[in-house]
Amino acid sequence: MASRGLKIAAAMVGVFVVLFVAAAVGLYVLVGRAPALADDAILSMELGGDLVEVAPTDLVSFVRDARVPTVRAVVDNLRKAKTDDRISGVFLKLTGLSSPFWAKVQEIRDAIVDFKTSGKPIYAYLEYGGDRDYYLATAADRVFLMPSSPLDFAGVATYEVFLRGALDKAGVYPDLHHIGDYKTASNTFTEKAFTAAHREMDASLNRDLLAQIVKGVAEGRSRPEAEVRALVDQGPFLPAAALQAGLIDEIAYEDEALAKLRAAKGDAAKNTIEGARYARVPLSALGLNQGARLAVIYATGAIVSGGSGYDPLNGASLGSDTLIEAIRAAGRDTGIRAIILRIDSPGGSAAASDAIWRELMLIRRDKPNLPIVASMGDLAASGGYYIAMPAQSIVAQPSTLTGSIGIFGGKFVTG
Repeated sequence: MASRGLKIAAAMVGVFVVLFVAAAVGLYVLVGRAPALADDAILSMELGGDLVEVAPTDLVSFVRDARVPTVRAVVDNLRKAKTDDRISGVFLKLTGLSSPFWAKVQEIRDAIVDFKTSGKPIYAYLEYGGDRDYYLATAADRVFLMPSSPLDFAGVATYEVFLRGALDKAGVYPDLHHIGDYKTASNTFTEKAFTAAHREMDASLNRDLLAQIVKGVAEGRSRPEAEVRALVDQGPFLPAAALQAGLIDEIAYEDEALAKLRAAKGDAAKNTIEGARYARVPLSALGLNQGARLAVIYATGAIVSGGSGYDPLNGASLGSDTLIEAIRAAGRDTGIRAIILRIDSPGGSAAASDAIWRELMLIRRDKPNLPIVASMGDLAASGGYYIAMPAQSIVAQPSTLTGSIGIFGGKFVTG
């Protein structure tokens, strides 16, 4: 009797295994297959929240960012749409970018400007008129603002928290030391206000960033820079005021803005494909990425020793062991013609950064015909800047925060 029960149980397990494998294969085929796409389709892409470099691999990030496309996916979608005869226009829905930085926004904006050379229209719809959202939208042909959303176009500011006073009251002495006047990370704990160097740095960064924003908006809206700079001092704007100032083209809801784009392309443009589905169309299907193979290695997150992982408080971490293995794998692959090191890191462990630096230097020594190009995202500071040094070429966006040369360390004395 027991033997018969075991056989039945084993048979049921076998059936479940077969069904699971079949379902997995079917899901892989269904998801991996390029979607069917009708002619005269509108590519609709939604952007909001943080702009991520790589798809999330941990559960927390996956749940939080499941619908957030990577920067590369957005740029590639625009590259494909530029040459895809089936795409007649692009509808960009901006729901509120939460990133505190600007370089990735500029990268996507550059891709929009490049897409416009195709002659196809691209309309931007602002569900929330944040400063980054608006800056990105001004690269489009027309800008629509939701009737209930303000246009938060009012310049830039820097806010710092200094905890020295609180630590003094708690009887804690921050015995921290730093090398480099502009290495200001420890100032949060050692100072009660800005040092002269800290204030100079923040003021300089703010002035430069504002100049970039004004220049981009002026170009996108075909207005003199001086006029746009004056409008910044008047912001933020209610929708009617934004329209009167010429900062937007129309006040409308999403369906109305999309209808305007379809009308601009005629009655044929009735089909819409979402950005996530269009991302499954391979670049090679449109004759793109047909040249030599390049290895793109992502160096994102705070740099730590060991393997890459996820810290619930600090987010993704960049492990030196993980990155070194990726560098070695690229060096061993005889089909790779160049290495692109994509850096988006505030730095971290000096020892881990040095280990990564040395591995890249070994590639330069052992593979002199294998060029290394460092591509900087929002941040390439401290150790993130250091690991870019072995590259023969370093490229960055105008607003990439880089440098932060120096070190700091120490302890908190409690007795």
